Amino acid sequence: MTLEKATLPVPQFDQIQLADLKQQIEQAIQQGQNFLKDLTAVPDDAQAQLNILEQVDTLENNMSEAWGVLSHLNAVMNNTETRELYQSLLPALSEYYTQLGQHTVLYQTYQHVHDSSIFSTLIAAQRSAIKLALRDFKLSGVALEGEAKKRYAEISARLSQLSSDFSNHVLDATQIYFKPLTEEQLKGLPQSSIDLLKQYGQQRELDQPVATLDIPAYLAIMTYADDRGLREELYKAYTTRASDLSEHPEFDNTQVMEEILSLRHEMAQLLGFANFAELSLASKMAPDVETVDKFLVDLAEHARVPASKEIAELKTIAIQDGILELQPWDTGYYSEKLKLQQFNLSQESLKPYFPAPKILQGLFSIVNRLYGINIMEREAPVWHPDARYFELEDQGSVVGGFYLDLYARSGKRSGAWMSGFRSRMQTKDGLQKPICYMVCNFTPAVGHQPALLTHDEVNTLFHEFGHGLHHLLTEVDHIAVAGTHGVDWDAVELPSQFMEFWTWDSDSLDLLSEHIETKQHLPEDLLKSLLDARFFQSGMQTLRQIEFALFDLSIHKHSSALNAEQVQATLDEIRQKYAVAPTASYNRFQHSFSHIFAGGYAAGYYSYKWAEVLASDAFDRFEQEGIFNVQTGKEFRQFILAVGGKDTALDAFINFRGREPKIDALLRHQGWTQPSKNA
Repeated sequence: MTLEKATLPVPQFDQIQLADLKQQIEQAIQQGQNFLKDLTAVPDDAQAQLNILEQVDTLENNMSEAWGVLSHLNAVMNNTETRELYQSLLPALSEYYTQLGQHTVLYQTYQHVHDSSIFSTLIAAQRSAIKLALRDFKLSGVALEGEAKKRYAEISARLSQLSSDFSNHVLDATQIYFKPLTEEQLKGLPQSSIDLLKQYGQQRELDQPVATLDIPAYLAIMTYADDRGLREELYKAYTTRASDLSEHPEFDNTQVMEEILSLRHEMAQLLGFANFAELSLASKMAPDVETVDKFLVDLAEHARVPASKEIAELKTIAIQDGILELQPWDTGYYSEKLKLQQFNLSQESLKPYFPAPKILQGLFSIVNRLYGINIMEREAPVWHPDARYFELEDQGSVVGGFYLDLYARSGKRSGAWMSGFRSRMQTKDGLQKPICYMVCNFTPAVGHQPALLTHDEVNTLFHEFGHGLHHLLTEVDHIAVAGTHGVDWDAVELPSQFMEFWTWDSDSLDLLSEHIETKQHLPEDLLKSLLDARFFQSGMQTLRQIEFALFDLSIHKHSSALNAEQVQATLDEIRQKYAVAPTASYNRFQHSFSHIFAGGYAAGYYSYKWAEVLASDAFDRFEQEGIFNVQTGKEFRQFILAVGGKDTALDAFINFRGREPKIDALLRHQGWTQPSKNA
């Protein structure tokens, strides 16, 4: 099939030379530094002041595009050359952003505009961008002087480096491990998983299957392998990655973690906060640490009874196999057996109905029904044969583009994420349209068949697509508040978690399913089993997320930075209080907790649960008015997806829902309460 060429200007990934990328980034940094150097006084004229703000946006646009390409390649095609370039440019980039955030005259220029009569004449997006900029100047230490200002800059630079080191250690520790397997060890695994492990073996030039710590391989073994010793070995390798207990001390994140916590605490105190958690929440929707803490503890109380029942069921089924003490490497295995017993359902039985091409077709159809958007694949250069490029059309006009890179492979950071390549923005050349990357680590295609996804993977795809739509369907033209920019971090998961609801709807599943051979939709019995199993272990899953969130909040709210032993003790204490599933004493989860040590979720991991309240409540309106109701979809797009950071997250939600958020829908969507009469 011949595709039409991309209509938007896209990166020429097939021609990118790292030397050119280096030059682009260095040039962007230099331009920014020259601009700051030349800005020695606030212009008297209001229009000249606005021009300065416009220049800042242009510089940011150039920088984020050049750096975004390198950052993306470092995540999806990590090799020595890319990593070395990324690491070598980090200090200069960090220094530039510190200079920008601490530039007194630039801050005063923003303040002048804010305080002047012209401010009220600006459009709402521009006013919001200026208010957010003023907040961020203060959080970047613009008011610091002398040694304190210098120290803040040193901390910022060092934290950038440490985050990158943490991420690299996790990637390297994950990818260095592999274990050749015998036929005996493969017992219990479905054929598709065996074929995948054989494929991993072939990639290593071995004639036998291998186990790796890549998520598709790891989950297959933990879910299906009858060999309990193999499960334990994999579990230990996975949960001690990048730690003091790993077989590869060169990837140990212990000191990296300690230094990150120490520097974050010092930075918070420099800015006048008691701890890093307070600093983190200064730019979020939640008002204070106590509110977040109470929210998580209250939610844990709701989850405790169902979770206790779920773990008891798991222990009962394990006892039938003679396992008197359930271990952490048993939970996935017996959960799958229990699901089969209770609902006659396994992920494996669903996979033939979820070939990746059909899932994409169904997803695009759902988006079309909700928002009137058409999605067309276009020809564009890509970084790997797995990657594809698409464009969104609204009433015949292209509104944005996105890349999909769905499958796990060597040299690719684990997890799933959306990152912006280009933001919507008015430029001197006209309207720049947004483009983003959506990246997952699904089980790749095996042999000649297309990739077959589990329902969990379908869910993940919808989640990331929700983030993508947030970036792409913005109608804001100011880069600082376009798409996900400027959105309260604890509300940024609203559009992503919201999209997941369509993977649990029977009409949607009709659009998403088609058996790889028979071409039949998901049959009635399997559909019923899937929907019946929706709340399976929701209590245990919630407590697990709360464990992570409380741990994150706890290690960042102390009056002094914790060392590795104290971090472990904090995690142990939280597990003792809230976890019902067993954990091995050697588990070093924190050493690979990239969300908080190498991502943007430090003292913010609670955001997933916070935003889940918003997403559930938003979807509750669709349940009442019809989940494909065109008017409701139009209003969700208008009030949530289109506004970016122009409106506060709370205002945006109230504009859509007509009131403040309530937790009722979340509790119902977890299966813990019955639907109300009008729901």
